[in-house]
Amino acid sequence: MSHPDAPLAGKTVIDLTTALAGPYATLLLASLGARVIKVENPERGGDSSRNNSPYVTADGLQLRRTGPDDMSVSMMARGRGKESITLNLKHAASREVFFDLVRHADIVVENYSAGVTRRLGIDFAAVQQINPRIVYTSISGFGAQGVPGEGKAMDTIIQALSGVMMTAGEPGDAPVRFGLPIGDLVAPLFAVIGTLAAVMDAERTGEGQHVDVSMLGSLTSLVACEPFDALESVGFPLRTGAVVPRLAPFGTFQSVDGWFAICAPTDAFAEGTLTAIGQAELIEDPRFSSRDARVDNADELHALVSEWARNRSSAEVLSAFEHNGVPAAPVRDTATAVRDDIVTGRGEVVPLVHPQFGHFEGLYGTGLPMVFSRSRADLSKPAPGLGQHTDDVLGDLLGYDAERVAQLRQDGVL
Repeated sequence: MSHPDAPLAGKTVIDLTTALAGPYATLLLASLGARVIKVENPERGGDSSRNNSPYVTADGLQLRRTGPDDMSVSMMARGRGKESITLNLKHAASREVFFDLVRHADIVVENYSAGVTRRLGIDFAAVQQINPRIVYTSISGFGAQGVPGEGKAMDTIIQALSGVMMTAGEPGDAPVRFGLPIGDLVAPLFAVIGTLAAVMDAERTGEGQHVDVSMLGSLTSLVACEPFDALESVGFPLRTGAVVPRLAPFGTFQSVDGWFAICAPTDAFAEGTLTAIGQAELIEDPRFSSRDARVDNADELHALVSEWARNRSSAEVLSAFEHNGVPAAPVRDTATAVRDDIVTGRGEVVPLVHPQFGHFEGLYGTGLPMVFSRSRADLSKPAPGLGQHTDDVLGDLLGYDAERVAQLRQDGVL
């Protein structure tokens, strides 16, 4: 059970999701205190994330499973705070069990391809008949209306279609695929925002609704936050690589022992930059004395920064910028970033813990990047084994007796 002081304490989520986009949404709901009952397919070994190498074993990280208690790092991260039951939704008798769950729920979250829940008889229209207050959230590649063909939505496909691959790199470079699966991670953020808004509305009106979130629309809406067409029309290149000319001095530069970033578009920051690199006399130079002038002469300005930094250590570079009030930072690798005392201290990154084998050094996962003044929220409860809570949920929540559960299991429903 969630902590009674958690923001979503008392709310129950039926989680029909698999892979990343959907499970990340329900992970956030779990971290906010909702009871998340994860429904997994017993015939396919549950959530596909359970079969993502590497695995945590009794002997540490391994590329292959070595025993029944081994768990993928993916599931250790995405399954935290959830209960797992098995239910074969393709079995005709499963619908009664699922609808009984819906009667006790506030939210359903699913990330099937468009049209699948309708074929299974568990879409919003069916669920609303059972529980009119239910908030039913769907995360799909292209929206509930679907697209011609199968409409399979993998993160790289969504990145390609969204235009985001053409916003990084230098002009003429090959498309840049973001290493972080941003299509899979942005959609669940919008899904949770929509879900919480619909829950508030249901509490006011007594009526639930369908929250329909697409991966393509979520990522493309972020791409549209920058007016790329307008920028290109006045001569700014779409892809600017390491620097951003229209905000000069702005971008990433190389020192003798690493990379650093500066963001200095204002007059004050630009003056600090020129002072830091020993070019204070250029502050009054008409090429750099105003923001528009610096944009016109961005290449020259950025070349000055590059030349100055090339033979200096990152420590010396950053010290000079800090001394002159210029926003600057080292470009850190992921291992360093996730160990930052600031983010670990605030619970924004947390150690991953295997339910049997504990924590192995170097294993970190997403925390909840929100700090509440009064409410309590965390992700300390380890991910469940496949079907670990089936008997408890069906017995305690739904009131099924042991004989009925055993029969459902024997019939292949569970």
